[in-house]
Amino acid sequence: MTSVRPKKQFGQHFLKEDAIAQRIGDALTHHGGYRRVLEIGPGTGALTKHLMHRADIDLTCIELDGEAAAHLRAHHPELKLIEGDFLRLDLRKLGEDNFAIIGNFPYNISTQIVFKVLEHRDRCTEVIGMFQKEVADRIRAPHGSKTYGITSVLAQAFYDVDLLFHVEPGSFIPPPKVRSSVIRMRRNTTERLACDEALFFRVVKTAFNQRRKTLHNALKPLPEMAHRSLPAAFAGKRAEQLSVADFVAVTQACMS
Repeated sequence: MTSVRPKKQFGQHFLKEDAIAQRIGDALTHHGGYRRVLEIGPGTGALTKHLMHRADIDLTCIELDGEAAAHLRAHHPELKLIEGDFLRLDLRKLGEDNFAIIGNFPYNISTQIVFKVLEHRDRCTEVIGMFQKEVADRIRAPHGSKTYGITSVLAQAFYDVDLLFHVEPGSFIPPPKVRSSVIRMRRNTTERLACDEALFFRVVKTAFNQRRKTLHNALKPLPEMAHRSLPAAFAGKRAEQLSVADFVAVTQACMS
């Protein structure tokens, strides 16, 4: 047993089930032809040990916790390790090739990790991640469901999302108070949306920020809607009723 203590401020729950770590590592498919794999929050290396000697990938680990980073250096001196905050890391400096992201993600930043992935959707072609089940459900929720929201639309606009399996609290140290889920996100064939993508992001966020309102009212804060009206097919609907394609059409209406 390692002496590294899980730290609440880092959202750490160390995976202790080796078979689960193996299943997470085996979920990599090389979708998009990547070799580089970034593991976020390796902690004590439960997943890392299943990845670091694989000939088909080039692994780099990113760990914010100094104690965990020291542990990894001591036990795996050959490991490529960046000690720092993934959310602040300039991924462009790691090269221009496609890459995948994998990890038992720190729960307190897991949604932010998805948004960082979206910023690098041109090169991040696959994500295998352990999330709180509630967050995983939100990412893959279909339109019309109560859990469908900003993360659902933005992730599904650019990635196909699949549930791989659930993980019970007893598989971690310390056990979280919630179930967890491992999902896989694979870049879809949409190179660019058929609208202004920056505006699309703003439309989605604005619509869901007032999700109880109809789109006619929810989108009024957008400057683009000051002198425009939404198509009748959307104006009376609420955000959770719209598919990704619908949000693209709404964004086009904001531009016309």
